[in-house]
Amino acid sequence: MIYTMTLNPSLDYTVTVNSFQLGRTNRTAEEFLFPGGKGINVSTVLTQLGIPSTALGFLGGFTGDEIRRRTEERGIRCDFIQVKDGISRINVKLQSVEGTEINGKGPVIRKEEKEEIMKKLDLLQRGDTLVLAGSVPQGMPESIYSEMLSYLQGREILTVVDTTGPLLLASLAHRPFLIKPNNHELGELFGVRIEEREQVIPYAKKLQERGARNVLVSLAGKGAVLAAEDGTVCSQMPPRGELVNGVGAGDSMVAGFLAGWQSTGDYREAFRMGLAAGTASAYSELLASRTEILEMYKRVKEEEHAVL
Repeated sequence: MIYTMTLNPSLDYTVTVNSFQLGRTNRTAEEFLFPGGKGINVSTVLTQLGIPSTALGFLGGFTGDEIRRRTEERGIRCDFIQVKDGISRINVKLQSVEGTEINGKGPVIRKEEKEEIMKKLDLLQRGDTLVLAGSVPQGMPESIYSEMLSYLQGREILTVVDTTGPLLLASLAHRPFLIKPNNHELGELFGVRIEEREQVIPYAKKLQERGARNVLVSLAGKGAVLAAEDGTVCSQMPPRGELVNGVGAGDSMVAGFLAGWQSTGDYREAFRMGLAAGTASAYSELLASRTEILEMYKRVKEEEHAVL
């Protein structure tokens, strides 16, 4: 079983506003409301690919109730903890104003609620996978992911960490199976600017030296790079297409990678499926469907062979 941990999920209100103007009343041309958070996105794409998962994390208030309802509607099993104070955050994303988001803070997590989420880890059995993804809510230490990884040490559970900065660096000592920074996040870790796939490889290997088993780096329109623990290095541009919505593309890449790995145990195949899922979501209004991902996978393989 794959478990996804979203400590600070959201209700995402994504809107398109034609000719947006500051200081004026703007009306939406198109709008969507759906459960958000990196772990929930991973679970959604896994479900599209026919792989069951359980979503863990915190929910609060009426927004939390709606996140749960909409997540379950997607066919995802939910095992969230309901917090006593506050509400789950609402994030507003303006698709027509590139890169513009207003993200809420979310509830403050109490000490006893943190202890409760740690107990959820006892659900995991040998051979399961845990995806730790996204930011940490108020009241939780930046060491929380490291604490979770330490708690699972020695239980033969695959762990995936998709976060940034100190949260990511603190996790490396616990040898996560996979980490997935993007090129900007990778550059920030080392104080450098990374724009091309060739620049990724030495820094990905540095993260392996610090403990990461596999490092998957996304570069938006320039594709992705994988430095795998068996020495395999994969690097490829995405198939051509029009960027429609980049939100969730990285999470889709994680889901695709896990799907490919689970079905084949081959890193190159996992990379292909990850690139396909991430690209398919970037070229879709919402997270990509199974059909879109499999069609993109065919294109990824064709273009890979064309280069070879």
